[in-house]
Amino acid sequence: MLKLCARFYDPQQGQVLFNGVDMKTLEPESLMSHISMVFQDVYLFQDTIRNNIRFGKTDATDEEIEAAARKACCHDFIMRLPKGYDTQVGEGGCTLSGGEKQRISIARAILKEAPVVLLDEATASLDPENEVEVQRAINTLIAGRTVIVIAHRLKTIKNADNIIVLEEGRIAEQGKHQELLDNKGLYAKLWNIQEKTLGWKL
Repeated sequence: MLKLCARFYDPQQGQVLFNGVDMKTLEPESLMSHISMVFQDVYLFQDTIRNNIRFGKTDATDEEIEAAARKACCHDFIMRLPKGYDTQVGEGGCTLSGGEKQRISIARAILKEAPVVLLDEATASLDPENEVEVQRAINTLIAGRTVIVIAHRLKTIKNADNIIVLEEGRIAEQGKHQELLDNKGLYAKLWNIQEKTLGWKL
């Protein structure tokens, strides 16, 4: 779905509209300037942390980069690295943890200041400590923006304005969290299962 929203693919039927305009009619550069993406699998370039963040806005100043990093809760760990913002991250960001890479990716998106944000299970594979930091960074990123979130952990979308439940590629239900619970359909079933697993202990 996010690949359709970002126009990595075109639909075989129907239209995907952006502000009421068929996305097929928009120039790719113009479309992408309005969209920021934070995916579960973060790719960082074999370059400095500074330049990896600057990818969100190529003419950004060092001050803007640091401000974005602070908002993304990654300034402190960056400053602990041997060369701070000028530390090389290695191919794909191999020298950083998953949570650190996510926060760099979020800093990049914050710097871009796009009005639409696409999020794909950004906290799914993180340990609890990193999840808290990444969630805090995401909350800063999404403030005042249109956000489309792919989520399997339903607590992350509990406060969404509209939740769309997909089953085998089709819309099974949609509405707000409480409405979907009251419907006692697929969403309510999944929510109850996840609530029960929270009490499991090893």
